[in-house]
Parts: sequence; C-alpha cells; structure tokens
Amino acid sequence: MFEALNHAFSVSGLFWLSISVVSYIIALWVNRKCEGHPAAHPIIITALLISLCLYLGNFSVANYQNAASLLHWLLGPITVALALPIYRQWQKLKQYGWRLIASIVFGGILAPVLAWFTLFIMDAPKAIQLTMLAKSITTPLAMESSAQIGGIPALAAVFVIVTGVVGAVVSTGMFTLFNVENPQSKGVALGTVAHAMGTAKAIHMGDDVAAMATLGLCVNGIFTALVVPVIFGLFI
Repeated sequence: MFEALNHAFSVSGLFWLSISVVSYIIALWVNRKCEGHPAAHPIIITALLISLCLYLGNFSVANYQNAASLLHWLLGPITVALALPIYRQWQKLKQYGWRLIASIVFGGILAPVLAWFTLFIMDAPKAIQLTMLAKSITTPLAMESSAQIGGIPALAAVFVIVTGVVGAVVSTGMFTLFNVENPQSKGVALGTVAHAMGTAKAIHMGDDVAAMATLGLCVNGIFTALVVPVIFGLFI
C-alpha cells in the first residue's frame, strides 16, 4: 500500500493517474453518446486512450503500471466490495436456493472449460491455457486467480474484457435463438458468463434481470476465485 502511495504522489504517478481518470471520464461521455452500446464500453475506450497516450509519449506499459500502481492496489478493496451486492440480494438468493447456485456454478464451469479446451487442442502455451480459466469473472478476481495458478494476470484482464464485450453483444441474439424469455434466466446468464459488462447490459433490461445478473457476477466470481487455486494447489 505505502509503495503504491509513494508512486501515486510522484510526478510521474500523478501525471498518469490524471491521464487515467481523464480518459475514463471521456470514455463515459462516449458511452453515453453511443447509448450504452457494449462495443463502446468505458473500459475499452479508456484502454484505447491510455494506449494512445503511452504510444505518443514513448512510455512503456511496465513503467505505466509502476506509476499508476495505486489503481492496481485499489482492486483489492473493490473485490471486497463485491460482498455488498450479495448482501442486498440475499433474500432473492435464499428464495431460489440451490437451484440458483447450481445454475451459476454450472455456467461458471462450462464457459471457461470450453474456452480452455479450445486452447488445449490448439496446443497453446500452458500459461495462456491457465489464464483462460479465469475469463468469466470480474477483472480483480481474474487477475489474482490467474496469478495463483500460473497464468498471466495482465492477459487475464484482456480475456475478461473480450469475454464481457462479446457476451454483452451476442446475448440478445442468443436469447432470441434459444427462446429464452424468463428475466431471471437472462440475468443469471449475463452475470455468470459476461461478468460486469453483462451486468451493465442487464441494468437496461429491468430490475429483475439486473438483480439476478448481480448475483451471477458475485457468486461465480467468488466461487471461481476460491475453487480454481485450491484445485490446482491439490492436484497440479
């Protein structure tokens, strides 16, 4: 923490933190102008703007991560804050009981395993295969989980963003194709597979969808973050 604060209050740290915040503000404005389209998600726009600044300033990504390390440190408190949505939706969680938990766990296992198997049969490097297992949970949890099992945290963040964007974009077509009309089912699918971006889309689909997406996001994130490192620690 103190190291992150020292970097944050350096000239370089203050500059790149300011660039990051300003880029995010611009990204929010772009997202509103695009009426919340998933392809214009603030995370994507922010990453593109910061990448452009790094390129123009001839500043390496490693140096940026060091200068803006306070942002990385804040991922810890953000992860802990995921307990709040669970608390707020606790009555719904108790109402649906094991059926809800089972559906979230099943979706949370199936999606990354299928993606991992694709990389496995293509003989991708093992580190990339392991990183893919954390693709369907929110960024802070994905980076930490992938680090614990021998994956690549930075690449995990990329996989998470791509998964969220693709999930949010194709979800409407998938619901139509498979005739999914139940709001709770849509919410669970969006939150479990497309994490925060899916939840953001669910908010625009109604309170019921958003509530279930929040549960899917949190339960799947916690489940994956706890179970994956334990499995690898015991058997691999």
